Amino acid sequence: MGKAVFVHKPMAFTKLSVKRQKAHLPHDETASAAELDVWTIFRALRDSHTQFGLRPSHMQTLQALLSFLKPGHGEVVFASNAEICRRVGGIDERTLRRHIDRFLALGFITRQDSPNRKRYRVRSSDGQCISYGLSLSPLFERADELLAVAQKLENMRRDCIFIRKQILTKLAHLEETNPDNVFTSTVRKALRRKLSIAEYRSLLSETESEYRLLSTAVDAPKTAFLPANDGQADRHLSKSEKEDKDIETVGNDNKPEVQTLTSVCREATAFAPKGLTTWKDVERHAETLAPMMGIHASTFDKAKIAIGPQKASCAIFIMLQLGKRIRNFGAYFHSITLGKRVHQFDPIVLLQRLANIENATA
Repeated sequence: MGKAVFVHKPMAFTKLSVKRQKAHLPHDETASAAELDVWTIFRALRDSHTQFGLRPSHMQTLQALLSFLKPGHGEVVFASNAEICRRVGGIDERTLRRHIDRFLALGFITRQDSPNRKRYRVRSSDGQCISYGLSLSPLFERADELLAVAQKLENMRRDCIFIRKQILTKLAHLEETNPDNVFTSTVRKALRRKLSIAEYRSLLSETESEYRLLSTAVDAPKTAFLPANDGQADRHLSKSEKEDKDIETVGNDNKPEVQTLTSVCREATAFAPKGLTTWKDVERHAETLAPMMGIHASTFDKAKIAIGPQKASCAIFIMLQLGKRIRNFGAYFHSITLGKRVHQFDPIVLLQRLANIENATA
């Protein structure tokens, strides 16, 4: 007696097409464009299923229902619940009923019950037919809606990636200027989460504001005029190199009078427990203010070595006077004392600007 052989029939993925209503078609579309692959509609709903409160298991059930449709046999599924459960992958019938009820509530399926609740089709002699079962025609009628929702989500996904790359580029520039910037580490932690398009745009706006901080008028490089010939170019280059060396040599001597500093920078002076009459008083007070402004003590010590304790102290006083015009004190302090634009920091010029602004508004 021979052994019985059981043949497993794979799930059928027959390519079907549905007729779209002409009202939805642009005027320049041909009649053949009215046909749309049902699996295109399925993929559109699959990609946007969360928008309708559906889970992946719901989509597996819908995929099985679509696989029962055959070309030329309408849009009604006649298979029994038991057969549908087998094709889904062995789910229980209660789960199947819950899934079907969900699609019914969303308006993607309609139920056409026979008197005995069996699913079948009957035809008359003149070709008329009555179908009892699960009709998927509502799903196909909403093809335009589903395709539009899926396209909108795809556009948002691409925009999120684009904005995220912009943020990462700005963060890289910020970290080159100040590797210890607290702002950049905070943003990178936020980027680890799945963010909405509004949250990405908000982060980009904050990052751009932080980036513009390093390109303020205080730090902006002076405009250089190109000479007319090569000889002038050589002289200009030699002169620029000499000026840079001179700045590095006498930079620590470029400081204002203590009285000028304290009279203009009243915000910092107001925090002093006693009068500031000498540079030692100013330096001690700056060391106290720096941590309160988010500037690490080690960063302040490096700045004192790089540009001198008096200029570093001036930077603290001037920044506190600028107040809200500086978004991140730590990054700003690093840029004018240890960053690429350190030689452009001139306390005397900045104090004069602040004094002029106060006189103009007085």
